[in-house]
Amino acid sequence: MNYKFIKFFKEIKKDDVSIVGGKGANLGEMTINGLPVPPGFCVTAEGYGEFIDYGELDDVVQFLIESLDVDNVDALNEISMEIRNKIMSAEIKPELEEEIRSAYREFSKSISMTDPEVAVRSSATAEDLPDASFAGQQDTYLHIRGEEELIKHVKMCWASLWTSRAIYYREKQHYDHFDVKLSAVVQKMVNAKKAGVMFTANPINNNTDEMMINASWGLGEAVVSGSVTPDEYIINKKTKEVIEKNIALKITMVVKKKETVGTEYVDVKNYLGSEYVEKECLTEKELNKLIEMGLKIEKIYGKVQDTEWAFDSDTDEFYFLQSRPITTIQNKKEENNEGISQEKLKALIKG
Repeated sequence: MNYKFIKFFKEIKKDDVSIVGGKGANLGEMTINGLPVPPGFCVTAEGYGEFIDYGELDDVVQFLIESLDVDNVDALNEISMEIRNKIMSAEIKPELEEEIRSAYREFSKSISMTDPEVAVRSSATAEDLPDASFAGQQDTYLHIRGEEELIKHVKMCWASLWTSRAIYYREKQHYDHFDVKLSAVVQKMVNAKKAGVMFTANPINNNTDEMMINASWGLGEAVVSGSVTPDEYIINKKTKEVIEKNIALKITMVVKKKETVGTEYVDVKNYLGSEYVEKECLTEKELNKLIEMGLKIEKIYGKVQDTEWAFDSDTDEFYFLQSRPITTIQNKKEENNEGISQEKLKALIKG
């Protein structure tokens, strides 16, 4: 099938941010360069635009947002919810919906699986630009299976472009709300035994001769969200030696829900055993593998990277789930150009 609104990872390069957003572009670039990436495809930003046009949502959203005072938290949350509800209740153009279904079937066939579980990730076209970081502003949905659930969660990704926090962030960054579009990334779900993040520079002291690796049990959602304290390693990139190691008490972990789609938090001691609370996540061999992967990805991009990784219990292999430049390396303070700290954003916007 010749797709108008679908791009498979193998067709995507890092310069395709306007087509598939920052996350999608980097997944394609890593795939093309032979890095271990779970396969998948993107519903393009043009697909999102087609959905908005077909549902005649542009005027509705414009009317709702034009007089909004984003510093009024109650009004912001109310308008955000109304916009998202309208997106979720709108119909998808039949040709677009068929492309998504067809791409999922083609993807399933390519990995010899029927209705494989996927992660559905939001990838904004303005994501991770040098002057603004949109990472984390939109949503990710894990362990999604089947065409109906896929269609539902692609729409949920589109709706997440209009969360309270995303609206507030764009407003304070002086981005036109209608210049930012969203691509939905559909990626084979990794059955993660352990996962985490890897910075190819030390984000604490801005030292580019060091890298930092964080690791915890289960899916990486817990590490990325900051809801669990992970094991932490500081590595000298030149010697590849661990110069600092802190093994955390890992109380909770994120796993697949047993009976429904999505994920849930569980106690590590009940799910894996009490010894895993204090047990180190990574073996020396696994840590060395991650270090080599980190050095390789930095060489490919030519700049320091902030990556998410997972260790698949089915294949006993590491996979990159995403990579992006470390935009804060020049500014140790976690503030954007308007002086808005991440802590203030989190305090202001709960939903």
